[in-house]
Amino acid sequence: MAVSKLILTHEVTGLGEPGDVVEVKSGYARNYLIPRNLATPWTKGFESQVAAIRKARKSREIATLDEAKAIAAALGENAVVVTAKSGESGRLFGAVTTSDIAAAVTAAGAPAVDKRKIEIAQPIKSTGEYTVSVRLHPEVSAKINVKVVSA
Repeated sequence: MAVSKLILTHEVTGLGEPGDVVEVKSGYARNYLIPRNLATPWTKGFESQVAAIRKARKSREIATLDEAKAIAAALGENAVVVTAKSGESGRLFGAVTTSDIAAAVTAAGAPAVDKRKIEIAQPIKSTGEYTVSVRLHPEVSAKINVKVVSA
């Protein structure tokens, strides 16, 4: 089995954070990570880029566990409303994205959430109420109630 050494450029659940150097099977790297721009091949020249990616991640990261727990409590209190165009049956023209949810959280007055930290289990393609999770800290994850209404 061939193994590829990569530098992650985005967070990949179960694999690592941006700036991490990981070894994965070559097929996973060639067919999934690299085409989706989630990782780049590792070379000695990229070592300086790893430091820059880690520094940028530290500036965006929530500093402490207590702060993450406070934000999780604030996010759990409110239901977030996302408006989207839909047909008569309630089926959406498109889907609700993590960007839409992040914008709705900010509009609701809750602390801002990075769209890359939001995880949607199944694509949201119809009106109704859904629960999505947000990874705020390696030890803290919050649930957000999302209500999708027709525009």
